[in-house]
Amino acid sequence: MSDAPDLAAIREAAGRIAAHVKRTPVFTSSMLDGRAGAQVFCKAENLQKVGAFKFRGAANAVFSLPDDAAARGVATHSSGNHGAAVALAARLRGIPAYVVMPHDAPAAKRAAVAHYGADIRACRPGLGSRERALDDLIAATGAQVIHPYNDHRVIAGQGTAALELLEECAGLDALLVPVGGGGLLSGTAIAGKGLVPGIRIIGVEPRQADDAWQSLTTGRRVIVDSPDTVADGLRASLGELTFAIIRRHVDEIVRVEEAAIVAAMRFVWERMKLVIEPSAAVPVAALLEGAAGVAGLRVGVILSGGNVDLQAALALMAT
Repeated sequence: MSDAPDLAAIREAAGRIAAHVKRTPVFTSSMLDGRAGAQVFCKAENLQKVGAFKFRGAANAVFSLPDDAAARGVATHSSGNHGAAVALAARLRGIPAYVVMPHDAPAAKRAAVAHYGADIRACRPGLGSRERALDDLIAATGAQVIHPYNDHRVIAGQGTAALELLEECAGLDALLVPVGGGGLLSGTAIAGKGLVPGIRIIGVEPRQADDAWQSLTTGRRVIVDSPDTVADGLRASLGELTFAIIRRHVDEIVRVEEAAIVAAMRFVWERMKLVIEPSAAVPVAALLEGAAGVAGLRVGVILSGGNVDLQAALALMAT
C-alpha cells in the first residue's frame, strides 16, 4: 500500500476531478444552530453525482490510472455508494467496472450500481466475504482494484470535499465527519490539518458499529465484521492506511445511538429540506445530542450521501 496522501495530493486530486464532480453547496439552518449551540455549515455531498461523496475518490482513482492498466477495467466491493461511484467513473473513462455487493445491500443502491453499467457480483454480508469475492474477481478479470477507502488515491479524492468547505467557510473550528472505512475522515483530516493546523477533526460513528472508537481507544485496529446499524454506509471497518492516518490526525471519535441517527435524519429532511441517508445523519445526531462538545464553535459537517430507499426511510422515521 502506498504512503498516505498529503495536502498537495488532495489539491492535485481536486484539479484532476474538477471536470467530473459537482462543487456541492453549503447549507445552514438556524434551528440546527440553536439545537447544537454552534454555527453549523453543512456540505451537501448528498447532491454530488451518484448521490454521495464517494464519487470524488472513485473519480480520482479511475482517472489517475495509466491507459494500459485502465483497459483491463476496475473492480471493488461496496454496499452501494462506492460501487456506483466506481461504475460511473469507469463509464466516463470508457472501461469496464466490476462491483462485489453483499446480498443485503439496499435495493436502491444496488439499482444505482446497475444503472451506471457495472457488472455486479453478489456475496454474503461481512467484510471477509466481500474481500474473498473481490480476490476471486480480480483473479478472473485482471481488473484494477479501487478499494472503497484503503487507497491513497481514494483518500485524496475524498479530501477535496473538505478542501472546498474550508475554502468557502473561513474560520471553522471543527469538522464533523461520519466514519465507516475511514476514507472520508482520513481525507478530511489531512485537508483540515493541512489548511488549519488547529482545527478539531471529529469522527462520528454508530455505537453499534464502533470499530473506529475501539481502534483509537485500544491503539490497535479492531475489525467488526457484521455490525448491525441502520447506517449501512458505515458498516465497514477501518483499513490499515486509514487507521494510521486517523491515529495521527483525528482528535476524537464519538458514538451515537440508532434512535439518534433516525431522529437526525428526520430533522434534516423536515427542517433543512435535504434528503440524506442514515450514514449522513450520524454527525448531525452528534450535534443534536451534544455528543461532539462543539458548543460555541463554528463547525463544518459533511453530509456524506443521500441514497436511501424512501419507503424504508419513511418506515424508520415513523417508528
